[in-house]
Amino acid sequence: MSVSQLVIAGWTGRDEAALRKHIRELEEVGVKPPRTTPIFYRVSASLLTHDDAIQVLGPDTSGEVEFVLLAREGGLFVTVGSDHTDREAETIGVALSKQLCPKPIAREAWRYDEVKPHWDRLVLRSWIEEGGRRVLYQEGEVSAMRSPEDLMSRYGALEAGSAMFGGTFAAKGGIRPSSRFEMELADPVLGRSLHHAYSIAVLPVEG
Repeated sequence: MSVSQLVIAGWTGRDEAALRKHIRELEEVGVKPPRTTPIFYRVSASLLTHDDAIQVLGPDTSGEVEFVLLAREGGLFVTVGSDHTDREAETIGVALSKQLCPKPIAREAWRYDEVKPHWDRLVLRSWIEEGGRRVLYQEGEVSAMRSPEDLMSRYGALEAGSAMFGGTFAAKGGIRPSSRFEMELADPVLGRSLHHAYSIAVLPVEG
């Protein structure tokens, strides 16, 4: 599909107490708190990609697995994507950090109506390459984040041609860069999954 609007929903956790704690933790390392929770960052639609390799500036970027809503003329679809983010720029401005990196997504998607009845059973996972090994980086059910209906009621209806990233989990062992990021959205009820992986090439920072 052709995407003309790309939205990154942030701070979408359903557990308000945990969310406030995480905001305080990030404040301590220089990340400004959001104006509202959740918050919706608009970024360039051209950042969305199906490529299996991306290029980033400097060593301080990392991926994070998220469900992605895709609005088409034929209805609402869901896939898996990575809100790849510049962590150094994040201390300057979260919106800026979101704009600086490509946003890889899977090439396939499911109709949302097919998974809506058991939405909270869906599982997101990601892996990184570390020390030559494939390491589990994130894992959890989408029930940890606000539902698509909740997000769209706060943001507004998604017009055809829009994509929205829905939020993510903490990383096991902490946020860190990797040369490869792999992600999955699994449906244990219907026994299927969406999958995508990409490599990360780091460009030198010359000034």
